[in-house]
Amino acid sequence: MALLEIITAPDPRLKKKAQPVERVDAATAKLMADMLETMYEAPGVGLAAPQIGVLKRIIVVDAARDGAPPNPLRMANPEVIWASEETKLHEEGCLSLPEEYEQVERPDKIKVRYIDENNELRTIDADGLLSVVIQHEMDHLEGTLFVDHISSLKRNMILRRLTKVKKIEKGNKRHALESA
Repeated sequence: MALLEIITAPDPRLKKKAQPVERVDAATAKLMADMLETMYEAPGVGLAAPQIGVLKRIIVVDAARDGAPPNPLRMANPEVIWASEETKLHEEGCLSLPEEYEQVERPDKIKVRYIDENNELRTIDADGLLSVVIQHEMDHLEGTLFVDHISSLKRNMILRRLTKVKKIEKGNKRHALESA
């Protein structure tokens, strides 16, 4: 397995729509395993293929709480086939928007159809944190970030902060190379 680089916002690749997976073959299953390893290392509870620069409709999630055994899900072509009318606010963060958190309102319960790592068609009912994580990761497949669900004022403040951090990191890397 391999750790993959997670793209951070603002980056135009995070705004692109992912393409469906025709079949979960060995290469796709390996990508899913690498994504899970990357997600756990980050650490996070979900990761979408566009966040690592792969424009395929693939997500991995594990919403197991601390102390609970891991419960990873590998999903290709996930599709919400039912969502509750009841919504809830949850604080969300994102590996592509490090250190940023905001309240996002989403359906509380969903039913999702997807293809697993063995190319089997599956359906899962999700509520609570699992529902939020799946919906958050599925947004990435559409080129949507959690900040797209909040006010433009808050979104712009977050993206300006991340742009500033990227410029500082780029300057530090350049300085380190020049000093070597």
